[in-house]
Amino acid sequence: KTVLVTGGAGFIGSCYVLSRRTAGERVVNLDKLTYSGNIGNLASLDGDAEHIFVRGDIGDALLVRQLLHHYQPDAVINFAAESHVDRSIHDPDAFVRTNVLGTCTLLRGVLDGGKSCPKKGGTLSVSCTFPRMRYTERSAPAARLHGDDPVCAEQPYSASKASSDHFVRAYHETYGLPTLITNCSNNYGPRQFPEKLIPLVILNALSGKPLPFTAPENIRDWLHVEDHCEAIVAVLEKGAPGECYNIGGHSER
Repeated sequence: KTVLVTGGAGFIGSCYVLSRRTAGERVVNLDKLTYSGNIGNLASLDGDAEHIFVRGDIGDALLVRQLLHHYQPDAVINFAAESHVDRSIHDPDAFVRTNVLGTCTLLRGVLDGGKSCPKKGGTLSVSCTFPRMRYTERSAPAARLHGDDPVCAEQPYSASKASSDHFVRAYHETYGLPTLITNCSNNYGPRQFPEKLIPLVILNALSGKPLPFTAPENIRDWLHVEDHCEAIVAVLEKGAPGECYNIGGHSER
């Protein structure tokens, strides 16, 4: 089995890539290696011929088409994303380029190559697997997220993620592309970028700096990254095309 993973050098993406190689799958890994992408996360795969790393952008339509045509993956799993709220406030255009236009470019490439891309008997899936618990409206701070909750984007980050979800769903409804969407809780675990809350708290504590805790009314549900990746595998194997699956539980609010 061959999978195309985008953003596979990032925190969640690298965990998924490592788990799929352990499972014996061939992985084509497309990553732009921006500030949050770290090829060192995949150091254990150095010299592994079944891990094909390609440095590039999911917004590069020609590159996406070439990879799909050459490797004919059984599934496409999209982790490539800008994902930091504060950065989205300072540079919203970058979030539109990657999270919205990049997702659309990837979807279009899969659609254009859909008849020849999946191997015989394979199922082609696009799974947008981003932590995005903040763009839906809830009636209580600890209310659980449901796949059909109304969208309520509060900043450019969540607006871009909500938009990407809409495009994934639209490609299924309009073109019949067998897509899957997963929504997850906040992830934590090894190789996480240090600007995120848990590694930031640990690093600040070790260096004697103030701890960046938020207001006490905020509630966060935490999901270990390896559990998240196992759930993505289950969704790819058993999920119904066009559906949205929640991984984890509570909201951030």
